[in-house]
Amino acid sequence: MRVLGIETSCDETAVALVETNPWSTDILAQVISSQIELHRPYGGVVPEMATREHLRNLPLLVPQVMKEVNLSLDAIDAVAATEGPGLASSLLIGHSYARALAIALSKPMIGVNHLEGHLISPFLANRRAVEFPFVGLIASGGHTLLVHALGWDRYLKLGSTVDDAAGEAFDKVAKLIGLPYPGGPEIEKMALKGNPEAFGLPRSFPERDNLNFSFSGLKTAVRFFYEKSPQMQTEPEWAYDLCASFQKAVVDVLVRKAVAAVAQSRVERLAVSGGVLCNKMLREELEFTCYEAGIDLVLADAASCTDNAGMIAGVAAEKLAAGVEPRCGDDINPNLSLFASSEADGDAARGLSAAIKLKNRQAKKGLQEEDVVAPGEVEVW
Repeated sequence: MRVLGIETSCDETAVALVETNPWSTDILAQVISSQIELHRPYGGVVPEMATREHLRNLPLLVPQVMKEVNLSLDAIDAVAATEGPGLASSLLIGHSYARALAIALSKPMIGVNHLEGHLISPFLANRRAVEFPFVGLIASGGHTLLVHALGWDRYLKLGSTVDDAAGEAFDKVAKLIGLPYPGGPEIEKMALKGNPEAFGLPRSFPERDNLNFSFSGLKTAVRFFYEKSPQMQTEPEWAYDLCASFQKAVVDVLVRKAVAAVAQSRVERLAVSGGVLCNKMLREELEFTCYEAGIDLVLADAASCTDNAGMIAGVAAEKLAAGVEPRCGDDINPNLSLFASSEADGDAARGLSAAIKLKNRQAKKGLQEEDVVAPGEVEVW
């Protein structure tokens, strides 16, 4: 089964063709048109400019992908496009194009959740079948999220950022100290020359059971050190140390929370994706910590970390192959959730957390009277 995927949720225009086989889903061809240089002078993505670029590039990329594999559009079985979340104007370009193409070819059109694409992208990158259950960490410019994936369309939110996403924090700190956009690669370059232990920067939510993230306090601490230290502007070594310390703080939190989520969920597998995973220090710390803990770590490669169409087509193809009814793709949803509903998700996550804690307590001291919850009663720690 071949699926053509289109991704235009933010500032990358991407088209990919994937094909399923009994063991995995392979990306036959993929083209990504980046807009980084276009948006760099503005320090971030300008939605209207991104939309115009999508409109200009998309009609050129689809024929290019099909030419690479020497196939006609009639050879595909379905068309998939990002339905959300993302920038409304950007989503609309890719989604409308995909719908028109599907109608012209008399093929099904499938709407895909952008976050679900990130969630399974590590398996696609490693040519592995998607193996449920697992814990997924998505760390990007727009999202920092821990998910317990029980099966297709069965996702529980274990934790998320309460303010800035990890990638957003990199961008804001980079702008604060005068580095260009995007901030992640620039801070990483500076950090290579610095001492990560030079500044005692804060780590959010140190409680083991709290799987949420917060990077605003860390960002404020960096601003305090930078603005109160005149030598930062005159002696580069100080800025190197500050970048190294900031990067270490972000990496520490992401790794600690991800490993704790795996332990709490009682699964053996951690899948990590998102643009922040391009950071070499994060990859190395995840590999070392997961090896020590005996966790099966599945990392997206550099090409699969950022927004791409391979992951969008991959989700559609995997679901079709598994017999899961996909979204019909009628319209975009810029605020599309990965979870069934916020209330159901919250109740399920609390229930899962309670069950795990109860099981741990029972294993330590045996079943006690206070551990027993009456039917219909909610126990809160």
